[in-house]
This record gives sequence, C-alpha cells and structure tokens, in this order.
Amino acid sequence: MKLTILGSGTSQGIPVVTCKCHVCLSDNLKDKRLRSSVLIQSAYTTVVIDAGPDFRSQMLSANVETLNAVLLTHAHHDHVSGLDDVRAFNYTQKMSMPVYGTQSCLNHVKRYYDYAFTDEKYPGVPNFDMTTIEDKPFSVKELCFTPIPVFHGNMPIVGFRINNLAYITDASAIPESSMKLLQGLDVLVINGLRHAPHHSHFSFSEVFDIVRQLKPLRTYLTHLSHNAGLHSLLCQEMLSGIHVAFDGLEVNV
Repeated sequence: MKLTILGSGTSQGIPVVTCKCHVCLSDNLKDKRLRSSVLIQSAYTTVVIDAGPDFRSQMLSANVETLNAVLLTHAHHDHVSGLDDVRAFNYTQKMSMPVYGTQSCLNHVKRYYDYAFTDEKYPGVPNFDMTTIEDKPFSVKELCFTPIPVFHGNMPIVGFRINNLAYITDASAIPESSMKLLQGLDVLVINGLRHAPHHSHFSFSEVFDIVRQLKPLRTYLTHLSHNAGLHSLLCQEMLSGIHVAFDGLEVNV
C-alpha cells in the first residue's frame, strides 16, 4: 500500500495570498503546500481522503485515472469544496462516486451541493453515492478503514486507520478511546500546524507528546502553516522518527 501526500498545507495553502513572509516567498518546492489531502493506493483500490479546492490539480499531478471512493474527515470548505470535480470520474467510470463521511458531514455536503441532489438534475452535475460512517470499520473493496474520532476544537471529526497506517488532520485533541485505536502503527500522518499553540490544531510540541505515547515507527507532519517556518529548517527540529511531509511525498507501508 502507498500513501501520497496530495496537499500538506492549511486552509489557505502556501503561499498565502498577499503574504510576503520568507516561507511564502521561498523558492523551495517543499514550501509550496496545497490544501490537506492524501491518496491511498493498493494493488486494486485508489481512495482519496478529503477533496478540497485543490482536488482537480491534485488529481492531475498524481495522474489519478481511477478513483474508487472519497473519504471525508469533516465538512470544512478546505476539505470538501473540490467534490464537484468527481464529475470526470463519473464520466470515465460510468458510475456514481462513493463518498464516505459522518452523518453531519454528509448533510453539509448535500446542502453545499444541493444541485447534485435534486429530482431533476441539470446534465453534467456530479453524481455521489453517499455512505454514512459510524464508529465501526468499513471496507472500500479490499481496504478496511477504521474511523478514529478526534476533535477539531469543539467539533467532532474523524481520522482513519488502514492496517498499520493512520491519517489524522485538523485535530486538536484525541480521546483516550481513540488513542487505543492508534496503537501499533508503522506510519502516523498527523497535523502539526506550527510551534505556537492553536485552539483547533495540534502544535508541534503536542504532536511530539502524542508520538511519545503511541511510538509509531514513522511519523509525518502535515497541515503545516506558513508560520511553521521553512521546510529545510523544520526538518532539523524534529525528533527522531518524525518527518516533515511535503506535497508529492510517497510513503510505502
């Protein structure tokens, strides 16, 4: 199985519009960060977790020609606003796109894309096959996904565990019951916004504490703000086994 980081930035991406900080002006491609999303690929299955405003360009850059499902962590704009572009897969695969999310998340998607759920659809609108996830594992073809309940500030959202890989983004707290679901990981991909604390995202020190508890073999920080600093300097600040993700990074599990 392979995980590809499609986007490792925050809701604004990097560079941030109008910003002239040294990170946003950096020439290093690893400092160019699209909105957070990952691609999961096995021999038979291709799944995207979150489809934000950069979804189209991410599918093109990763050369994704077949997509079996979209999984959603939550319904914020930077995680769902690219879903309209599944139309291309609807056309080439001649089927509705399976979309998995919590009931509240899917309800938001139905409001956001109300034109895709009317009785008389305009020709060419996206076709979604919505599936509600709860607290038990579910499968997309041969891949089994375990939802991991976490909190984004006061908002309950989900991460996902696939075998010995876990992906968590936009989190600021992980309940003890979810920490138990994250034991024995080979790879943990988790949001680390910046050095300073934030009300709805983990800071670096908070991620370090989580890693000390879970002891995954490898950890990759994603959902990075331009306030986090340059990629080249961040890499020097990480604990052993913790890496700074970047767009296009491929991780084999």
